[in-house]
Order: sequence, then C-alpha cells, then structure tokens
Amino acid sequence: MRISDALAAQRPFFSFEFFPPKNDEAHAQLLETARTLRELRPAFVSVTYGAGGSTRSRTVEVSKQIRHDVGLNVMAHVTCVGSSRSDLRLLLGDLEAAGIENVLALRGDPPRDTAFVQPAGGFAHADELVAMIKRTFDFCVGGACHPEKHLEAPDFETDIKHLRGKVDAGAEFLITQLFFDNDKYFAFVERARAAGIGVPILPGIMPITNYEQIRRFTALCGATIPPKLLVELEERKSEPKAVEDLGVAFATLQCADLLRRGAPGIHFYTLNKSPASRAIVSSLIAATAWSPSFSAIH
Repeated sequence: MRISDALAAQRPFFSFEFFPPKNDEAHAQLLETARTLRELRPAFVSVTYGAGGSTRSRTVEVSKQIRHDVGLNVMAHVTCVGSSRSDLRLLLGDLEAAGIENVLALRGDPPRDTAFVQPAGGFAHADELVAMIKRTFDFCVGGACHPEKHLEAPDFETDIKHLRGKVDAGAEFLITQLFFDNDKYFAFVERARAAGIGVPILPGIMPITNYEQIRRFTALCGATIPPKLLVELEERKSEPKAVEDLGVAFATLQCADLLRRGAPGIHFYTLNKSPASRAIVSSLIAATAWSPSFSAIH
C-alpha cells in the first residue's frame, strides 16, 4: 500500500523504523521484533541505511524479507551517500521488482567525523534524488525534516527553503527527526505551512530506553532534551530500568498529546526492539487515543 493512500484514508496511524542487522543473531532478532509489532497493525515499517550507505545491500534484503515473509508494508530508505545515479537506479529497480511501493529519499549521513562529499556521478541533495525517482519510477516518495532544523542549516529559513525543494520535487509526505518538545514540532509545522508545504508531516518519536544512548543520538542529530526531563534522566542514569520506565511514560504522554493536537500519526524509532514501542502503542489504544484499522498485509 502506498503511504500517501494510507494517509489520505485514515488518521491517525503509526509506523516503526528498523535498521539493517549486522550479523545473523541481530537479523533473527529484527525479524522477531517485526513479527511482534505486526500484531499492532502498523501502516508501514521502514528500513534504514547505515552511515555512508554501509548497509545498502542489507537494507534491500531486509526490506524484501519483511515485506514477503513477515507481511508488513515496507518503506525502504534510499540515500545519495556513496552512490552514483546508475547505482541508485539499480537499487530502486530491485526494490520495485520486489513489490515495495514506498521509499524515503535522503541525502544521507556520511561516516562519522567526516563531511558529506557528493559521489562521482551522484547527487548532492535529497531534492535531486526525489526528482529522479519521480521521473523514473512509480514509488510513493517521502522525505525527512527537522523540527529543530538540520545541523548544517544556518537558520530555520534556509532549512525550510530546502525542505520546500524536496516537496516541489515530488515528496508526498515528511517524517521528522526525533524530538521531545511537542511545541517545537507544531511550531515547525506552522513554518512549513506558511512556506507552502502542504504534505503530511509525521512526527518521529524515539522512546528513551538508555541514558548514554539518547545523549549520543541527540548530539548527533541536534535534537534537544527538555531541561526537566534531562534532570529526571540524570537522576536515574545509574538505574537502566528506571530510565526505560521514565522514557516509556514520557513517550506515551508525548504521543497522546501529539495526536490530540492533530498530528497525522506517529513514526517510532524502535532501534530494532519491540517492548518500548509496543507498550506505548498499547497504552494509546487502551486510552482510545487511536484505533488501528490497517491490515498488516497490503
């Protein structure tokens, strides 16, 4: 099912993001996580690339396996990093042949501590990738956005200008980077609408399950942790279970508030684990914040 059709037919809904496993044990764990989360009837799941395009082949294979063996609607990430135009066409053709209808078009992250370099024969920006996909293939294409602006953008105005370029090139929906302050999400949506960006903007939520991990992730992507939440996390940082309990509780309240205030759904960054996201979605369903109605098989 095309994600644009899902968004047009039913709101709110939810989705989950996975990253390709690095070994057989992690592969088995990922498939088990996907099967567990399938019971919650997500509208789709997404499969990322590693930094620098390092897991490209695994992204394609995992996307195929989740689509055909687990029976979930899949969105595969496709990035400009490390790929020529011909490389990207071959990858997209492989995804298309596998029956995958949705892709998230990204510039992509270079390997850590290096700057992005345009690949030989490749693209410099995500809008160029979006435009090529829309010209050449029949995918439903999504794009990424940053409520607290992209780290490389000098200001919000420039960031929104680049985002408008992706939408003008054909992006049909957007998914945000993780954030913890809902007011920043809604302020970002207002800026996007004022700039003429009318496509759905899905909030991306990462339940906090590990103190050091979330500090590392937020430093890498430029997201901020509200001071009050940060104090509570620091008080519990030597108690992993207490951190996870706080993270799940906070994310549940955050998601309920997003939905109440009109967000079209929630995209969960799962880190290939099901318990936190499953607990949050189950709580939301029990509280009637939403009622999932999508079939897991599309």
